[in-house]
Amino acid sequence: MKVPKAGAIAAVIGLALTASACGGEDDKGTLAVGIKFDQPGVGMREPDGTFTGFDVDVATYVAKELGYSKDRIVFKEVLSNDRELLIEYNEVQIVAASYSINDKRKAKVDFAGPYFLAHQDLMVRADDATITKAEDLNNPGKRLCSVTGSTSAENVRKNLAPKASLLELGGYSECVVALKDGLVDAMTTDNSILAGYTARKGNEGKFRLIGLRLSSENYGIGMKKGSPELQVKINNALRKMVEDGTWEAAVKKNFGPDYKYEAAPAITAGS
Repeated sequence: MKVPKAGAIAAVIGLALTASACGGEDDKGTLAVGIKFDQPGVGMREPDGTFTGFDVDVATYVAKELGYSKDRIVFKEVLSNDRELLIEYNEVQIVAASYSINDKRKAKVDFAGPYFLAHQDLMVRADDATITKAEDLNNPGKRLCSVTGSTSAENVRKNLAPKASLLELGGYSECVVALKDGLVDAMTTDNSILAGYTARKGNEGKFRLIGLRLSSENYGIGMKKGSPELQVKINNALRKMVEDGTWEAAVKKNFGPDYKYEAAPAITAGS
């Protein structure tokens, strides 16, 4: 048997060590990302198990810039009322789930962005002409649906229609079903989410948006409090996404050509 020379052995060992070192550097494990599973156009788990929506595209782009390929992203469902808890207890590392930035939330988590500006609106059945403004929900017998823990529900209750009968459910899909079945007369959340539902296959012609701007919702990416380095990295990724045209392409792909969106908000390095 031919015995390899010492130099050849050393070269083989060196190559093995180099490959091992490179693998360890590239192997960042997985990135757990909290998204919505029931918001067409924003964050949706499709029947075949894939994920679609603007927030999914944003999170995937950000993950790539952080060094995570698509197969290293683990999407986990978050609800409107448990986003901060899942971040706090390390169930997810970041949340991109139509997550509006406000002072109450900033006291619990850090945000990168904002990366999108939406406005609260009302969605009604297409054949219902009795609701043209938020105040119409104060009329006797009118029922409104929103999601527990959302800023939309709080805004309606406090500022827009305090006399409205408000039904709060766990998810937006449940509100859509309640609206379709006549259990409520309107549902409210961000116009981006509502537009996704009106355009969803099977919903064509069943619902319409009133076209109101009841609030301004700046979507941000949430992360654990005290994460300045991660915050800066994500902001850099978001800026790059806007600058290279990927952001606008994702908006048009997910919300359709008729959706009237605003330019991407200015993204700063800090919070």
